Parts: sequence; C-alpha cells; structure tokens
Amino acid sequence: MQIFDGTGAPSYSGSVAVDGDTIAAVGDCGAFSGRHVVNGGAHALAPGFIDVHTHDDLSVITKPDAVPKLSQGVTTVIVGNCGISAAPVRLPGDLPDPMNLLGEPGEFRYPTLASYVAAINNAQPSVNVAALAGHTALRNNHLDRLDRAATPAEIDRMRADLREALAAGAIGLSTGLAYLSAFSATTEEILALAEPLSDSGAVYATHLRSETGPILDAMDEAFRIGRHARVPVVISHLKCAGIDNWGRSGEVLQSFETAREYQPVNGDCYPYAAGSSTLDLRQVDERVRIVITWSKPFSEMAGKTLHQIAELWRVSQLEAAKRLQPAGAIYHSISEDDMRRFLQHPATMIGSDGLPNDPLPHPRLWGTFPRVLGHYSRDLQLFPLTEALRKMTSLPAARFNIANRGQISQGFKADLVLFDAATILDTATFEHPQQPAKGLHGIWVNGVLSYSNGAPTGQRAGRFLKRPTK
Repeated sequence: MQIFDGTGAPSYSGSVAVDGDTIAAVGDCGAFSGRHVVNGGAHALAPGFIDVHTHDDLSVITKPDAVPKLSQGVTTVIVGNCGISAAPVRLPGDLPDPMNLLGEPGEFRYPTLASYVAAINNAQPSVNVAALAGHTALRNNHLDRLDRAATPAEIDRMRADLREALAAGAIGLSTGLAYLSAFSATTEEILALAEPLSDSGAVYATHLRSETGPILDAMDEAFRIGRHARVPVVISHLKCAGIDNWGRSGEVLQSFETAREYQPVNGDCYPYAAGSSTLDLRQVDERVRIVITWSKPFSEMAGKTLHQIAELWRVSQLEAAKRLQPAGAIYHSISEDDMRRFLQHPATMIGSDGLPNDPLPHPRLWGTFPRVLGHYSRDLQLFPLTEALRKMTSLPAARFNIANRGQISQGFKADLVLFDAATILDTATFEHPQQPAKGLHGIWVNGVLSYSNGAPTGQRAGRFLKRPTK
C-alpha cells in the first residue's frame, strides 16, 4: 500500500495502525495485531478529504448519510460559506436569497451556534462538520431589511451573535457580498464585525463583492478586512466570472500574490468551468449557457436552458428569468484556462461549492475531488498527485485550524481514504449529476469504516469539529 501523508511529501510503502479514532502508528506496524486487517494492495491511502466550501449546513442533519460527499472521499465539510449559515439564525420573516439554497424556512431551528452543534452531534452525520458564521445570516437576525447598511447598534448585536458562535467553536466569519442581501453592507460594516475574529484564531472567508469586472477592487477590500481584523483571508471559489472577464487570471493571481507577501491569503476552487447559485438577473447574459436547476413557479423547467425557455415563451432571456424566480441556475461563464490557473496555484484548496438541495445539481456536488485527482492530476498532469492531495488535506486543515486532521501521522485522527490512483474518476456529469465516483475502495471517519466498495456501510461516525481555543 502506498501511503500519501497529505503534506506533499513523496509517497512510501507501509502500513497504518488505528486504535479507536486515532492513528496509532505509521510505516512499520509489525508490533500491532489488529482485530480488523485491511490489505490495501497496490492502492493509495490518503488522509480524508476536507471540503472547504460547502452548503451542507442543513443537509448533514436532514440527510446525515451525506452520500454525495462521503462517496468521493470527503470526511470533513466546512459549512457556513458565502455569508449564509444555518446558525446563528432567528428568522424574522421570509427566508432571503440566497439563504434559501440551504433549505426551507422551517429547517432553520438554530438561534445559536451551540444549538446547531447539539443538532449535529445528535444526528451524527457520516462526515465531520466545521462551521463558519454567515454575515448575511447575522444581518437577517437584526436588520429590518437587507438593502441597506447596518447601523452601529445593529453591528454591535451582530458582533454579539458572532462572539457566541466563536465561543461555541465556529472557525470564522464568511461573507457573500456579491448577493443583494449583503451588497449594501459597507466595508466599514465588515471591518467592525470582523474585529472579534483575531482573539479567537479564526478566519475570514469571502465570496467577493464582485468576481467580474471590479474583481481587483473586491480583492483589495477582502485583503483590507483581513489586515484590519488580523486574520487569514480565504477567497471563496476564486475565479474570473463572465465572458468579458475571461483571460484575467494572470492579473488576479498577481494581486493575490502581492497580498500574500504581507498577510495570510488562500483561496478555494472547484474543477469546473461553470458555477451554480440562485438565478440572478444581473448574471443573465445571452452569450452564456444558463441551465435552470429549479424554479418555484415553474418546476417543470428544471433542466432546460434559459435560452430554450425564452424561445418557448417568446420573450427575452431576462424576462424569462424574471418569470422563473425564485429559481436556481448553472452558469457556464468561466474560462477553462483561467480555472486551471487558479486550481494549479499552490495556495488554493479544493472546495466543491455543491448545492445538496438542487433537484438537478451541478456535478461538483458528487464529483469534485475525484475529478481533481483523476482528470486534472493524473490525466492532464496539472500537478502531481501529492500536490493534489495536499490541497484537499493538510493545507485546509492548517488554514482553517482543524486540529489533528489532514495528515497520516501518529496521533492524528483516523480519517482515511483508500483509492486506486490509476482509476479514480468522477462520473457525475451536467446531464446526469447524481452519480458516485469510481476507484474509491474504503473511507474511514474517526476510525470507522463508513464507505466500502461503492456503498455506505451504514456506520456514521462524524462529529462537530470545534475550533481549538487559543
């Protein structure tokens, strides 16, 4: 068996001994006699993958088997991205966009992060869960409407919610400043809100205010917030969106690198040239293939392109989008070349950004990690397998302060993935997105075999992972 320790170091032949939920020995394990012995043969053994960008906040409770993630080797999910989180949430009225991506209003039952932690531990999902507190969720707790900036008193109340979340183990704060529910928030609002992060050793993760033309200004805003709060910055789904923005990955990465000279900055990426979210009228571009994944008033239109729907209704695509709302969409608006440059950068991590409630989800929900390992690393040789694994194990564990995970090392938790490096591959497609990957043979979460030979074992051993106290 070839052991990849997750650090980027060369692989080596050996064995791993597990005692309970912990790795007891690595390499020569002759002194150990196990009750259960697994012969890895010529397969690769790696640390369990950490999906740094998910919207699984509620699905890990309502669908604790977490098959879309577990089946691709993910053993830990980070929830609460893009400013939207299941907690701390106290809905004063309707569920604002894009919080509706997470679930139905009645599923938001967690007024504090502590109550959410209790629900996770009670549900015991198949994967571990670490949580960010969402800025939009905090705004919705305290503002009468979201199309304005918060007052100083409202910021103080949001900070109180954030402090409770951090005390309960949140790993940081996220924003989704591109969405209309947060776009009116000033930079000063985020600067003030982010101040408690430093004392907790937390991070600031952001869906930038713009990923199109003004992306450099949006990145500068994110870097300023990180410097002010004295915390690491993680740029969510780093990309150049929109056809007019294609080819700008070089200058975006130059800005990224310049910031990294003065402060800790990382990004996350998914390995597809298409994004997915709610249907946003501002993103309707007749040059872009937009596929509708769901629509409240016209559910029968799921799977059709906006172009097809507009022709059927004999209206413009913009008018069709207005009629379809609220709805979800996949936007084929990213350059493959730009995406590969971001994916290849040594400071980027792997995040699926999958949407588990979409009836016709983007294939990244099921295929992200095997696609990186199989298509981009093995087949296209965009980076070595050791580097691909580092991006999904030790690097995210270090950046998000997830203790004792992300490496195969004595004393670390036994989150492990056994796979065939020669055959691992995603099978999820845009036409048929809900398909498990090939080439994964065993997945252990906290030492418990949770997925074996293409199916869940029924043994769920996930936990809520609290941020270590400083």
